[in-house]
Amino acid sequence: MSRYLIGRIGQALIVLWAAFTISFILLQSLPGDAILIKFLNPELGLGPEQIADIRASYAVDVPAWTQYAHSILNFLTGNFGYSVQAGVPVSHVLLANLPSTLRLATLGFLAAAVLAAAISFLSTLIAFSWLRSIIQSLPALFIAVPVFWLGIMLIQIFSFQLRLIPVINPGEWEALILPVATLAIPISAPIAQVLMRNIDHVLTEPFIAVARAKGASRNWVLWRHVTKNALLPTLTIAGILFGELLAGAVVTEAVFGLNGIGSVTQQAVNNQDIAVLQAIVVFSAAAFVVINLAVDLLYPVFDPRLRIKKEATA
Repeated sequence: MSRYLIGRIGQALIVLWAAFTISFILLQSLPGDAILIKFLNPELGLGPEQIADIRASYAVDVPAWTQYAHSILNFLTGNFGYSVQAGVPVSHVLLANLPSTLRLATLGFLAAAVLAAAISFLSTLIAFSWLRSIIQSLPALFIAVPVFWLGIMLIQIFSFQLRLIPVINPGEWEALILPVATLAIPISAPIAQVLMRNIDHVLTEPFIAVARAKGASRNWVLWRHVTKNALLPTLTIAGILFGELLAGAVVTEAVFGLNGIGSVTQQAVNNQDIAVLQAIVVFSAAAFVVINLAVDLLYPVFDPRLRIKKEATA
């Protein structure tokens, strides 16, 4: 088990290094200059020498390999550089906006998991074939809906038409209802599709027939035997979808006017604030890697066969 854990941590570090390197190359290749965008404004009254001093303070004119080595060493020590637009350390920008995005993403993921489980088990338990077919078609519908269009439609229906959820001066938790729904609906679709397929597969296994032959009811077998076995592949897709959840959060925060990493990303792209974009990319990659590493470590908890195999190879 220890050898497996060390190997997975080593793979995670390689992924983070690759994410940092690729993002650094792509961001450095972008046309334009964030410093000139901000400080070349005539209203600021800065001369060429002053702008040159500012460029030197941000070390933007040194060779690319020097910037790369300097940046990666700083990242290893937790120094993400300075935001050109905000004029403060990038870590301050992230810490100020990260909690709201994490809250939105966490609630959206939990809501997606509940919705996916409800769709999957209802499609198995409902006796009416026509209703079961409708429920089974919901994930395909959910996954086809663009996030920005869904957010706008939810605002139109629940805020302007039904007047149930205000979008102008809402309460702290009221402001999260529609954004969480906007995130959860498309994310729940692939989870529900995988879970439904796994449930149907597990129901055909021989041990299910044995349990039913012993007198166990269909519902008892579903909750006691099917669920645990069907969750394994679902955990994998749930971990992969975390990256999509972050991307959806960017669009959702823009649609609902929320402050968070999404709005920071949008502003950094508009202003070509490379230090902020680099930190966001690395943070997103780190979150993705940590979630998938946690999923890998949870597999032996749900499947004893994997635990025995890993213990034998440790």
